[in-house]
Amino acid sequence: MEKYEIVKWLENFEKRINDIKEVLNLDNLTLQIQKNEEKMLTEEFWNNTKEATLLTQQNNALNDSIKNYQLLTKEYDDLATIIELDDESLFDEAEKLVHNLDKHLEKTEIDLLLDEEYDKMNAILELHPGAGGTESQDWALMLFRMYKRYAERNNFEFELIDYLEANDAGIKSVTFLIKGINAYGKIKGEKGVHRLVRISPFDANSRRHTSFVACNVTPEINDTIDIKINAEDLKIDTYRSSGAGGQHVNTTDSAVRITHLPTGIVVSCQNERSQIQNRERALQILKSKLYQKLQEEQEQMKKNIGAPLKENAFGSQIRSYILHPYAMVKDHRTGVESSNPTDVLDGNLDDFINAYLKWYKNNK
Repeated sequence: MEKYEIVKWLENFEKRINDIKEVLNLDNLTLQIQKNEEKMLTEEFWNNTKEATLLTQQNNALNDSIKNYQLLTKEYDDLATIIELDDESLFDEAEKLVHNLDKHLEKTEIDLLLDEEYDKMNAILELHPGAGGTESQDWALMLFRMYKRYAERNNFEFELIDYLEANDAGIKSVTFLIKGINAYGKIKGEKGVHRLVRISPFDANSRRHTSFVACNVTPEINDTIDIKINAEDLKIDTYRSSGAGGQHVNTTDSAVRITHLPTGIVVSCQNERSQIQNRERALQILKSKLYQKLQEEQEQMKKNIGAPLKENAFGSQIRSYILHPYAMVKDHRTGVESSNPTDVLDGNLDDFINAYLKWYKNNK
């Protein structure tokens, strides 16, 4: 990399770092940390363990933001120092610094887009096959594996909640949790219908088939948000677990299905070891869904827009995964494409997720 190229990068980095500094508002961050630490030193702070834990986590996140900004400025200063020395033997090292700082800035810029109320929460995902029968059920299994790999690649925790296996191949439905800081903020853009085009492995004539799966994404609300549910509004069914699991699976009626009668929302859980645990987990998911529904209704009243899933069939997809006659994955909202579907289906969703967050910020 030539010196003039490094200088141009340096100017670009300076502007981006200044923009980040403005968004962070370091003075306010420092003041908020001081206020939090004062609360944490009071005798009654740990009387409410859940609130204390939440505040501690928030304060750690604020401190991490400041440390991250300081690291960015150090990386910038290291690069600027090489330019000042004007030593060509150091330009290879400068090129590495340019690459690393650009990636670091990109990640920080994306994280700063996650500023909505639920973005820092865990994400509950549900997959439901649509038009296509066995094809779509197999496609649902492929998407399930894709999101599991995404969680692994990004150091998120993955927790299976409910899994209904199909008779022939794939899954009829699945619910799972992706846990970690900003999990919902990053995954929320996956909500919608996903379309697959391929030569069917289930067709003896090797014809091309199109399959659809609806993905729903809900933030897992924390205990600081109080949602009242009347017992008479619930229909609770128990049944025998059918998914993969430990010794408790397929031996007792431990799985729980809860229907919220006023809204028609149905949630299921079968992955815990007891009926009581499954019931508690299902209720927690129901509260998250009810809270999201309430927020969406309020937002619809303000902006006259809603956030329902589109029809699970042709013409409603947010993203297409084409394996034949050519290889491509395309997001129909942002226009972002990949010519490597295998890599995408192995959980490499960063380009699509980052592009959606920028698109969402500009269009909300």
